[in-house]
Amino acid sequence: MALPELLPDVIEITRSAGQVILDIYQDGDFEEITKSDQTPVTSADLAAHKLITEKLTALTPEIPVLSEEDCGVPFSDRQQWQRYWLIDPLDGTQEFIAGSGDFATIIALVENNHPVMGVVYAPVSGVTYYACQDKGAWKITPDGDMHRISTMKRDEAITSLSIAISRRQDIHAVTEKLAPEINYDLIPLGSAALKACLVAEGAVDCYLRLGPTGEWDTAATQCIVEQAGGRILSTELDPLSYNERDSLQNPNFIVLGDESLAWSSILRR
Repeated sequence: MALPELLPDVIEITRSAGQVILDIYQDGDFEEITKSDQTPVTSADLAAHKLITEKLTALTPEIPVLSEEDCGVPFSDRQQWQRYWLIDPLDGTQEFIAGSGDFATIIALVENNHPVMGVVYAPVSGVTYYACQDKGAWKITPDGDMHRISTMKRDEAITSLSIAISRRQDIHAVTEKLAPEINYDLIPLGSAALKACLVAEGAVDCYLRLGPTGEWDTAATQCIVEQAGGRILSTELDPLSYNERDSLQNPNFIVLGDESLAWSSILRR
């Protein structure tokens, strides 16, 4: 099935999983577990994982599914995959637990180690972001309004930048990574995917992430950001890779709205 033909079903699956999460969030009755890597997972994560996995498998039985909540597939098996779904059922689990509302459901399709489709749904706001290779990036509001989005483009002689950062990020670590001669407006938010989507729609210049993330955190938004005119790179300004290593962990990364800016000078490397 061609990508544009798959997209409506994938958007619906993402929203259905988001509704499951929202129902649990609003009810307030969920179980919290600490995983072996000391990160939290809740019964909402697991319920969304089950729904997405079952529905994607029914939609495309020939395409394997890799989820944050079931990522123990050996690299010897994964490296044979030319096409696979990569999902984060609940991006922003800590925000879900804290009750901030800043969390999302993410589904990406990866082909030949590069994301070619991405859908991000924010259950609390009801906003959907999506993109498909060569078809642009789009935003759907809760009332159904759909419009194309694009990143912010800046003059080269910039004196300030707006930067989305994690609400739980060490601010000092961020400022230490940035050249001191530019003024920075740091905007703390939850969910990694929602911060990247802010870059995609031109609301902020960039999103800087320092600290552990998985490939499921960036795959969908990489497609959305790229189709909106931006890039996601490591803080060494190298492309991110997908399913090319035994580890599924990302390096520190930055989501750029305007790649033409002098990022090699803005970032201390």
